[in-house]
Amino acid sequence: MIKQKLTQLKTLFTKMERALIAYSGGVDSTLVAKIAYDVLGDQALAITAVSPSLLPEELEDAKIQAATIGIVHEWVETHEMNNPNYTSNPVNRCYFCKSELHNTLKPLALARGYPYVIDGVNADDLQDYRPGIQAAKERGVRSPLAEVGITKAEVRQLSQELGLPWWNKPAQPCLSSRFPYGEEITVSKLQRVGRAEVYLQKLGYNNLRVRSEGDTAKIELPPHQIKEFVLKANLSELVAQFQRFGFIYVTLDLEGYRSGKLNQVLSQGSVVN
Repeated sequence: MIKQKLTQLKTLFTKMERALIAYSGGVDSTLVAKIAYDVLGDQALAITAVSPSLLPEELEDAKIQAATIGIVHEWVETHEMNNPNYTSNPVNRCYFCKSELHNTLKPLALARGYPYVIDGVNADDLQDYRPGIQAAKERGVRSPLAEVGITKAEVRQLSQELGLPWWNKPAQPCLSSRFPYGEEITVSKLQRVGRAEVYLQKLGYNNLRVRSEGDTAKIELPPHQIKEFVLKANLSELVAQFQRFGFIYVTLDLEGYRSGKLNQVLSQGSVVN
């Protein structure tokens, strides 16, 4: 089944002839970039959107991965932080982010002769609350992984089989996803969350989130790592470092890390738009 889907994916790219990839450096868009390059060669172009919601370390990873693949890679600035519909952080914040992204990429693609803009949305994403998908569809963006029914697990499987060393890279959505809906997003808040997560990553914790609620940082780690973290981490130094980043309080989420946790308030109906 997975080989059949890969064949379908390659056929899809062959029919496109030229394509511009909205390339974040995550596992999904990197797989798309890899296969697009394998099929189209120099007729495939990967572009990364750079803004305060992207960690500099993530951009560096994207550059390294693109160079490893061989695909031409460029980056452009996007300005979603200038849009109050985005910074006010409503439940459909991602719609305005992806609108800005594709309002930037689509004209660029057309001006340079790329008839298609494609992204890394996979089949599982269609089952989640992803308002950004609608913004992409409205602008004619194609989602090859979703079109042939490739799931997140299959993305990792294919990446591993194709020899991509980052096949098990943790998901890293934009930093704005660290804030509860309704809390205003600012550049300084994004920076302190980003620095806090990089700090924890350097301590050896990779699959994590630092949620920001007002002046409080809430650390989410996989449940099986919580006990080890409490016993082994230098908590006083950690708190001091987080306070240097700009937080006042530091807490640990005892439930542990769970992707999309902030979306649980949507089903509870407790968010006011």
